[in-house]
Amino acid sequence: MRLTIPSDLSALLHAGLWRVIGSLGIKVATAGLTYLTYVVLSRTMTVPEYGHFAFGLALATVLAIAAGVGQPTAILRLWSQETVAGNRAAATAAVQAGSMLTILSGLTIALVMCLVVYLWVLLLPLEDTANHFYGAAFLILPMALAEYNSSALRAQGSLWTALVPRDILWRIALPAVVLGLFNVGIVLSGPDALVLSAALLSGMLALQFWGAITRRYVLSPLVGVVGPYWQRWGGLSRWFLLGTLIETVALNADVVLVGLMLNLESSGLYFNAFRTAGLMTLFTFAIELVIAPMIAQHFHAGEMRKAQAIAAMASFAGFAFSLLVFVAFFGWGEWILSLFGPAYAEGWLVLVLLALGLLFDAATGPSKIVMMMTGHERAYAMIFGCIMGAGLIVQILIIPTYGVIGAAAANMGARILAQLSIALWCRLRIGLDTSVLGVFAVRGTQDRLPQ
Repeated sequence: MRLTIPSDLSALLHAGLWRVIGSLGIKVATAGLTYLTYVVLSRTMTVPEYGHFAFGLALATVLAIAAGVGQPTAILRLWSQETVAGNRAAATAAVQAGSMLTILSGLTIALVMCLVVYLWVLLLPLEDTANHFYGAAFLILPMALAEYNSSALRAQGSLWTALVPRDILWRIALPAVVLGLFNVGIVLSGPDALVLSAALLSGMLALQFWGAITRRYVLSPLVGVVGPYWQRWGGLSRWFLLGTLIETVALNADVVLVGLMLNLESSGLYFNAFRTAGLMTLFTFAIELVIAPMIAQHFHAGEMRKAQAIAAMASFAGFAFSLLVFVAFFGWGEWILSLFGPAYAEGWLVLVLLALGLLFDAATGPSKIVMMMTGHERAYAMIFGCIMGAGLIVQILIIPTYGVIGAAAANMGARILAQLSIALWCRLRIGLDTSVLGVFAVRGTQDRLPQ
């Protein structure tokens, strides 16, 4: 059966496709540079120290999302929602308030974590060093602000300024500096690598801020607008925070659990397998960076056919790419993991299990983005959170017995069930089919009154 694209949707998808290609190009480069960074670090550090780095990075990633207070997702929706309604001043205030909230929250969480770790070590001394916790604290604010700035700039129509400083320049600078230090005889510890990452990312944020101001994008934080903004959108932000935090925990808590319940060497192996499996969602993620504000704009304008067409394009393209990568992992995963070092090649089964869960993620399309952008953030947080939370409990119960294989199997099962559930919600309650079958729903989708 040959599917034709209606003429009124052709220009929309064509414009969106070119932006997706640009986003994909950046994300492909990002993935390659990120992989290079992990390979360089694992090859230049001892296995225990690389485990410290992997543990600290996973912890910092989760806490950085908490520091964002839901603002990266909120601004993607609120900028489109307010500008469609003609409220440019409110959209600008939302950007400024979100930036200020991220900065204040990031500093607070980092300081509190340092204090908690210091008191913990003082009362209950650890067998291992606690320096990787302090190293992670340095990364929290830069990571949180980098995520927020990216969302705020993408909401305003920027792509290169939003993505290049963090996704390209930072990931070039980090392995280059690590190799330079290694060549002069300086071998980094895990905490050293975390602090170096934070310093370089902070420099890239300064560069991004300068670029944004030069191009007249709104990015500057402002204290005075935080109160009114939070009074109006605080409840919404909390649900966005919960939803994003759940997703981040689902992607990083495994590494922390393995490190705490087994050992840091196993944490490093699981970290490499999970980051490798994440390459499957590269195309999906690149597409979602572009379509999030588009989905919000067309949905709130009542243009359901356009929203469905965008979702269908995203799911179909993302699944096709993910399926090809999954086949590569299944056939050559052992060799791919051996790039990190011979000790990591044994993670093939972990890689395949995690990749299978992410394949279902791609098959159900941009269901999370659709729920977040259309006012169903509470349902997303409840459905996805409950299922993935149950998965974490299962992991805690089986990791001592089944190790990293058990952790990967539990993650796979929970992710499959969660993604199918939220995709079903999108179809039945929102009226948008986000799955790979969504292409068949475009012609039958009807526009409605603006939200």
